[in-house]
Amino acid sequence: MKKILCFAFAGAGLLAACSPGKDTLATADTNDDVILHAWSWSFDTIAANMKDIAEAGYAYVQTSPANTCFVGENGGMALFSQPGDTVAGKWYYYYQPTDWKIGNYLLGNRDQFKAMMDSAAKYNVKVIVDVLPNHTAIDHTAVLPSLDEAVGGHDKLYHANGFTPIKDYNDRYECTTGEMGGLPDVNTENPDFQHYYMTYVNDLLSLGVKGFRYDTAKHIGLPSDPLDSLATRNNFWDVATGREEVKGLKLAVPADSLFIYGEVLQDKNVKETEYAEYMDLTASAYGHALRTVLDKADFSADSLLNWHHPVDGKHLVTWVESHDTYANEHESAGLTDEQIRMGWVFLAARQNGTPLFFSRPAGSTRDNYWGNNRVGARGNDEFKHPEVVAVNKFRRDMKGQPETIATANNGTVIEVARGNAGAALINISSAAQTVEGLDTTLADGDYQDAVNGTSFSVKDGKLSGTLSPYTSYLLYSK
Repeated sequence: MKKILCFAFAGAGLLAACSPGKDTLATADTNDDVILHAWSWSFDTIAANMKDIAEAGYAYVQTSPANTCFVGENGGMALFSQPGDTVAGKWYYYYQPTDWKIGNYLLGNRDQFKAMMDSAAKYNVKVIVDVLPNHTAIDHTAVLPSLDEAVGGHDKLYHANGFTPIKDYNDRYECTTGEMGGLPDVNTENPDFQHYYMTYVNDLLSLGVKGFRYDTAKHIGLPSDPLDSLATRNNFWDVATGREEVKGLKLAVPADSLFIYGEVLQDKNVKETEYAEYMDLTASAYGHALRTVLDKADFSADSLLNWHHPVDGKHLVTWVESHDTYANEHESAGLTDEQIRMGWVFLAARQNGTPLFFSRPAGSTRDNYWGNNRVGARGNDEFKHPEVVAVNKFRRDMKGQPETIATANNGTVIEVARGNAGAALINISSAAQTVEGLDTTLADGDYQDAVNGTSFSVKDGKLSGTLSPYTSYLLYSK
């Protein structure tokens, strides 16, 4: 059974009619960039690989948190140590701030960060830094005295409710003021803290940073949320995005010149549309749907024709997997590298969303998720696999082209056509698939895949050819 699914968006929420005309259409609103999440790579490692990152077609590289952090397990550098391992450590210690200054023992110091930024500038790659103003280290006594002093004392650093564990994540008061997973909740509404935090943000900007990922963003209150007793206004996001100054300090550059997005994981009673007034958001539910499709090798196993989100796709960061789905509960870790790659080609070939490629650990397998198990090391080679590089560049080449999604062979084959300028073909199954008569918007003629040189043909708007297992193909109109 063959299906063609018209998804040519001319504007937010407007579904345009599909027509496989012979003239290239360049009228659609599109996102054209992709992000490499260099998860747990050190600043030195990112700098050393910047040329490869640029040549692989990434507009952005996202670092792990750069802030001063809790030194766990005697400073061991394992990604995730197990009892009896010769090297101790955990990757998540950099998510436990003890101060908001550039540099930590896991990723590198300020000079190394600056050298990374210099490398990024050389290769025209923009850097996004993962920032986390929401909480401090579980051991809050490890917070540095200079931070306590700057915010008016240790007790002023936290919400009045900041040490009360969250029991109901759908309760906005608990969610935005309570202790999450043992991490005490910072009083992000304290003007002294806001000033201290924005000093850190502006220092990052002074070195050339071009964007931020806000970790646990849904745990920081919006203006409409209940107030903690130590807060007078929920205005953190107005300050963080430069709408307001705090104590004479303001975001150093216009927010619209930066790529800012928030980790607003979807659940009941999450105010996605209000968060979207300040920044782009993560499409966590869409990622789950895509993984279901990949796991079942069936496009119809879940709906990929909507974003599972109230916010338009142009303002969503999409992924096949994130560091949380891989490293926390290993929800996505069982998918093979080939399956992840097919999912990436689908996301990157699409008209909207800003796809983020998560770099898995070097040496990782489906039996050994941690691989070589070292913080600071480069991830595996998948970020620069020929099919990944090809679709990253295809995305830019298809700028302005509306998408049409078609499937064949019981959902094992997916086509993402972009106007009649090009198309991505993806086999998400472990068996070869021969398609005959797959609906397409490509003009009639013979086509050769840009990666493997495989031939396909189109006659009367129907595409035919054979796809190898877990392989993607990119066709360009002549």
